[in-house]
Amino acid sequence: MSKNQDRKFIFVTGGVLSGVGKGVSVASIGRLLKSRSVSVSVMKLDPYINVDPGTMSPLQHGEVFVTIDGAETDLDLGHYERFIDENLSVASNLTTGRVYDQVISRERRGDFLGGTIQVIPHVTDEIKSRIKSVGEIHDADIVIVEVGGTVGDIENIPFLEALRQMRREVGDSNVLYVHVTLVPRIGPTGELKTKPTQHSVAQLRTIGIQPDVLICRSDKPLSPDLQEKIALFADVDARAVISNHDVKTIYEVPLVLEEAGLGKFIATRLNLDHTDPDLEEWRVMVTALRKPLPEPEIAIVGKYVELPDSYLSVMESISLAGIETEVNPQIRWVNAEDLEDRDPHDLLQGVAGIVVPGGFGPRGIEGKIQAAHYARTNNVPYLGLCLGMQIAVIEFARKALNTDDCNSTEFDPDTKHPVIHPMPEYYDVANLGGSMRLGLWPCELTEGTIARNAYGTSSIQERHRHRMEFNNKY
Repeated sequence: MSKNQDRKFIFVTGGVLSGVGKGVSVASIGRLLKSRSVSVSVMKLDPYINVDPGTMSPLQHGEVFVTIDGAETDLDLGHYERFIDENLSVASNLTTGRVYDQVISRERRGDFLGGTIQVIPHVTDEIKSRIKSVGEIHDADIVIVEVGGTVGDIENIPFLEALRQMRREVGDSNVLYVHVTLVPRIGPTGELKTKPTQHSVAQLRTIGIQPDVLICRSDKPLSPDLQEKIALFADVDARAVISNHDVKTIYEVPLVLEEAGLGKFIATRLNLDHTDPDLEEWRVMVTALRKPLPEPEIAIVGKYVELPDSYLSVMESISLAGIETEVNPQIRWVNAEDLEDRDPHDLLQGVAGIVVPGGFGPRGIEGKIQAAHYARTNNVPYLGLCLGMQIAVIEFARKALNTDDCNSTEFDPDTKHPVIHPMPEYYDVANLGGSMRLGLWPCELTEGTIARNAYGTSSIQERHRHRMEFNNKY
């Protein structure tokens, strides 16, 4: 039997509405499988026609998550990596744009020998090939695949058709379909309504996919009677109707799903070895997150604060750092543009630290410089990430060294003192997409610095996404 036949695939779709929690559900399933000593990799299928999210506005798409091999990917990959503790790759995110780009390139080369190129089989075959390759690249026992968007979206149809065909190709015992849906609470009686879930499953069936598991999102746990009702109308095992109710932190979700029996059901359905899950370390982390602790405020000064998902990894890093320092940090969102015409004391007074994350373009830059100046002159800890580091350099050059005409050439190409300038290899590029320093790069830390003391070593590796850098002439 070939490795692809032995390998298992879990396909996760979403229904009723977007933002129902598929990404966290997928990451949680990965955690449950890893706790049973199963090797896992995860993939996200995105239906948009962009080749990748690298040039998309964070206000539309949220943050761009960069993998170690330099792929600009969907923010859900950040959830996956944090939950399963594995590095993903460029293969782990596939968009409609990338699929069509590959199929059309092959047609232009003549790979199809003059055949008529169609969605079925050519596009669906490309999707299936990419899904299978993830398992091979990461040598995973199980590949979990999330389909972005909602069942019923026209953009999703080729992906869903490919998933339907996968069961025929790799065998029924090697495929599990999971559908994440919403059970809303409606009206003054507060009754939970199952009809949206029933309709969503019915729509999925019209494509030819019968879900094996339903993960039902709701504000409160579902009653056994409600689970039985959903099982009857959706034609799934009652044990596979999983209640996934609201919790204080997303890191509780794996424990909720395990308690609901999802891990055991998946292990049985896919004929996995029935090892007892080892979630003790995870429980310790969740307990630490739920403890009543001091709540210092950390200001995130950004230009995309209208959509907090633009800084999702920064938020999660602050939260997880709180576990190590035994505090429960609270985020104070500060729009950088507000600092341009208001006293920084009004917006930043009382914060325990200031984070200025990455960004592109001149909007809000002077406000970020004000934030860096406030931090330096008021002895407030400051963390500059990417653009935030560049801002700290510009602020110090202007204010501490009294050199007014200092800037980045990104914001002022004619500045007299370009303390930040483009890296030569990324200067004057024709296409913006994928034209930056991307991925994991080594970094040597100077002895005696805060960074060196924090890391405890002089050699580290950091993920990069930028084309500007400090000008070594200064």
